[in-house]
Amino acid sequence: MSYPEFFDRVPRVRLRDPLAEFLGAAEGGLIDYGYPDAVRLAGHSCPTVAGAYWLTRQALRALYGDAPPERGGVHASFRDSQVNGVTGVVANVVALLTGGTVDTGFKGLGGRFDRRRLLAFDVAQPLDIRFTRVDSGDAVDAAAQVRHVPADPQMAPLMQRCVAGEASADEARRFRELWQDRVRRVLLEHGDDPAVFVIRRVER
Repeated sequence: MSYPEFFDRVPRVRLRDPLAEFLGAAEGGLIDYGYPDAVRLAGHSCPTVAGAYWLTRQALRALYGDAPPERGGVHASFRDSQVNGVTGVVANVVALLTGGTVDTGFKGLGGRFDRRRLLAFDVAQPLDIRFTRVDSGDAVDAAAQVRHVPADPQMAPLMQRCVAGEASADEARRFRELWQDRVRRVLLEHGDDPAVFVIRRVER
């Protein structure tokens, strides 16, 4: 897959998956995921996909520090319904990294490695997503507010022309460049911006 060069500059996420280790799929259970993996899953690169990838990375770092987060060991609850807005797209990226599902995941072996009941929707909570460690109960509330990273003013009219099938080849190319430049700015210029990526520890 050929993609914009900045995809490879986005920091990756290293996770430890006990099931992968148990079944010999990954030495030590260590698996690296990068932004291109989220793009392959979604089939496109946009601020929503970028925000979901980076927010999950930041939330896992807040929960695990420098240790590899445990894939299959994190519960993620969403404030919205899975069919509301972009919640389903975000949830797919969260599930890619955390390994969790609602009820379609691996059922486990001998009471271990169950990947079901690790996603929930329509949950009353202060922010968009709550990430909770299954082992300790430590949790963070999180939200990606990518609206704080504005698009280039040229992008909206160019998008309209592209959608209508009226854009020239140069206009279509320019639209794609501006679209992905906003994604780049979300990830590489605002990754540590607390106005864009909100992480709040849940007090117990």
